[in-house]
Amino acid sequence: MMNILVCDDDKEIVDAIEIYLKQEGYHIIKAYDGLEAIKALKENDIKLLIIDIMMPRLDGINATLKIREYSSIPIIILSAKSEDTDKILGLNIGADDYVTKPFNPLELVARVKSNLRRYTSLENLNIDNNSTFTAGGLLINDETKEVTIDGEAVQLTPIEYNILLLLVRNQGKVFSINQIYESVWNEEAIGADNTVAVHIRHIREKIEINPKEPRYLKVVWGVGYKCEKL
Repeated sequence: MMNILVCDDDKEIVDAIEIYLKQEGYHIIKAYDGLEAIKALKENDIKLLIIDIMMPRLDGINATLKIREYSSIPIIILSAKSEDTDKILGLNIGADDYVTKPFNPLELVARVKSNLRRYTSLENLNIDNNSTFTAGGLLINDETKEVTIDGEAVQLTPIEYNILLLLVRNQGKVFSINQIYESVWNEEAIGADNTVAVHIRHIREKIEINPKEPRYLKVVWGVGYKCEKL
């Protein structure tokens, strides 16, 4: 039974999420602020985190930043705010998905399942003889899921890893935003522009010496993105 950590200072929301996720066979661990979430994450084998943004003591944004220092588990951000800037902020700090309050519980359950599928597929991916991919000083070992730049390890979230792997495996090929989204998220690309752009920017910040003048991930204006052949 998979452990899912739900963190929100509104206990009624936590209890409601627990009801729906328990019906799907998940075990729910509860936290009511960012500090409790970090503590629970270190003490339990958590497979996915659902966390609210606005909370006392330590909010969801800063908690996510701290968690991303040592963990790449899927993180779904909850927030009462619906503006694009809040969604982009959540994605930019390392979250994998974003759900706006008030939310449809069935949609949240579907997003949990989708993120877990992507995460576990990375862990259980069948290995072939061609599991290492390089582009200049960038190296991806798809067997160990390790990414290095000039020998230095880079920590990516599952979404970031999948995007980078897609582009590096197909060096020189240009992928549209919709193609990237549908390949990585396994969902129809509706309003995917900001989501993909934020993740690309986040990857660049981790692998490029100068993200504003990227060496690896190039934008082809009006078309999409590609990994430069090096």
